[in-house]
Amino acid sequence: MAADGYVDHAPGYVANEGPKIVTGRFGYEDSHRLARFEATGGYEGLLRALALAPGAVHQQVRDAILLGRGGAGFPAGVKWGFLPPGRYPYYLVVNGDESEPGTYKDRLLMERDPHQLIEGCLIACYALGLSQCFLYVRGEMALAQERIAAALNEAYEAGYAGRRICGTDFSVDVVLTWGAGAYIVGEETALIESLEGNRGMPRLKPPYFPAAVGLYGQPTIVNNVETLSNLGWIMANGADAYRRHGSESSPGTRMFAVSGHVRRPGVYEVEHGVTTFRELLYGDNFARGILHDRELKAFIPGGGSAPWFFPEHLDLPLEAKPVGAAGSMLGSGAVVVMDETTDAVDAALRLVRFFARESCGKCTPCREGTTWLERILQRIADGRGRPSDIDLLLDVSDNISPGPYPAASDEARGLAAVAFPPRQTTICPLGPSAVAPVVSTIRRFRSEYEARITRRDAIPVKAAS
Repeated sequence: MAADGYVDHAPGYVANEGPKIVTGRFGYEDSHRLARFEATGGYEGLLRALALAPGAVHQQVRDAILLGRGGAGFPAGVKWGFLPPGRYPYYLVVNGDESEPGTYKDRLLMERDPHQLIEGCLIACYALGLSQCFLYVRGEMALAQERIAAALNEAYEAGYAGRRICGTDFSVDVVLTWGAGAYIVGEETALIESLEGNRGMPRLKPPYFPAAVGLYGQPTIVNNVETLSNLGWIMANGADAYRRHGSESSPGTRMFAVSGHVRRPGVYEVEHGVTTFRELLYGDNFARGILHDRELKAFIPGGGSAPWFFPEHLDLPLEAKPVGAAGSMLGSGAVVVMDETTDAVDAALRLVRFFARESCGKCTPCREGTTWLERILQRIADGRGRPSDIDLLLDVSDNISPGPYPAASDEARGLAAVAFPPRQTTICPLGPSAVAPVVSTIRRFRSEYEARITRRDAIPVKAAS
């Protein structure tokens, strides 16, 4: 432990070499307190932003090419520009409903450095001329809720939030709220429905995206926790300094939660677009390889909803474009690692069961299809599978997220096992998320499904009397 109380390990987080843009305070036991935040440069970015015109702050974010960290990877500065002029009030909604299987980076940001998030919210509100921000946190994250609430109280008392912030004419009210544990509310329009007091179900879009018609029918920007947490550093150090990290098309750093069969699971902040999956999973600076020196079987690169990757994908950089071209996504920043002992059928069942339980039921293909996938997979796992079940799984998958899927022989050439981006028959991507593990495992490990199906006789059908 350093003299100032900094440690290399915090619960869930592993310090590693490299730039620290959003995790620099994680090693302090009091990282969630205002005193520590101010002592380590906190709110300096807000003060610098307030010294500029709002348009200049917006331009800094554009110049930094800050990509969204919630899954889509869309540039935040460009997204902000979609607000239609003159339709006040505008709202900022912070998506802290982190529920994707394998993902826990945003939870650490909210628990370990809530003031950094609040500072980002204030900078975004100033740049866009907003006077109200809604911070929505996942229902199960009690510690995150408590620490954000305490940090908000400190920020209001110190004059960083509320009326006439830091002696200026800028005023913002930040409202903390939380959900009831519904995965679907991670989808931005379902989150808005929940904020309005309705059942959390996604809205049809187009025609109405939140930037045009969002919360209470007003233009609304929805940003992810990690996205906003970058803003204080960008304003304090400048867009040019931010772009010196990462790749040209994906600047800065990004947090990845690595879990599964690795020696050192945890959350790592890595340079965006530069680090490869091989470095992240095997590097001494990161996860340090597979447990018990076993072989890697597969890994999910972007949370439970992402199509699976395999050993031949290890040298892909952690960047949206090459990962998307290979047939998957970085998504929520979660890498789930499976070694050679993993049963593909059981792994697929576990993920499909989650999505079937979390379907909101609004769209028939998702409501019925995910349940069918779970039932068929459970039947195979229980040893009651039918010879036709494997093709039936693919048929149900095709009805939720239409193919065509590449031939199995295409796997050797690294082609996608699932259509990506997914073709949807549903309003939101939850349905295709359940398809990803099914198709990924069948195309790669079909023999494991066949081995679990011991029944070879036809299914008798009783004749009508």
